[in-house]
Amino acid sequence: MLILLTNDDGIHSAGLRILAEQVSTLGRVVVVAPDRERSAVGHALTLHAPLRAHEHQPDWWAVDGTPTDCVSLGIHGLLKATPDMVISGINRGANMGDDLTYSGTVAAAMEATLMGVPAFAMSLDSSDFTAEAFQWAARVARTMAVTVCEHGLPADTFLNVNVPAGRPNGIRLTRQGKRIYEGAVVQKSDPRGNDYYWIGAGELSFQDLDGTDFNAVEAGDVSVTPLHLDLTNYAALERLRQWQMSADFLADGDVEADE
Repeated sequence: MLILLTNDDGIHSAGLRILAEQVSTLGRVVVVAPDRERSAVGHALTLHAPLRAHEHQPDWWAVDGTPTDCVSLGIHGLLKATPDMVISGINRGANMGDDLTYSGTVAAAMEATLMGVPAFAMSLDSSDFTAEAFQWAARVARTMAVTVCEHGLPADTFLNVNVPAGRPNGIRLTRQGKRIYEGAVVQKSDPRGNDYYWIGAGELSFQDLDGTDFNAVEAGDVSVTPLHLDLTNYAALERLRQWQMSADFLADGDVEADE
């Protein structure tokens, strides 16, 4: 196997190192990761500046871009063959519920899926991020890699995997949960009297609903949530059809065409 690894915590992350060690027994591992932390950048892609990649050591590349950049550059530029799998992580902290929309870790797996490469994102829900803390999550990642290789994934689908701290009790298939946000913004002043702000300073909690990623991890289980690329709300389509939207405005003749 040829496995491409990336993350959003940067190439020096302990979680990335431990992950590489675990999955290296499955084949050749190539790391293409941001040269510094890029958490919460979502699916950002660098289009208005060149990217630079530096090979720290054989098959370990640091890129001055986002996790999405790393996957795109790895598949289309740095690797001479298409990888069999992309694994993103192991992230410092969970990516569950609505948080996954911000996550660079999850976005990297999404980018690989867009390119037709099987992928999953790995995150560790812990307050301890030493090398030892990542060991169980890395073992889960290796198991997931073997399972995905063996069975494949449905079309346009990737996995979001969250691991509790310590030894997991088991593995559950879950659905995306729901965060409860306070939405707090902290305002302060610098020594020159200018205001600055910190976003996301409020307490984070979640709806503890059966079958969700939050519920599984809270109970000490690994959460495996299948995600897909089609964001269409099909249930809403029927409701919106009742709006009977009209294109009558096209016949108004009040808007002058650009010369």
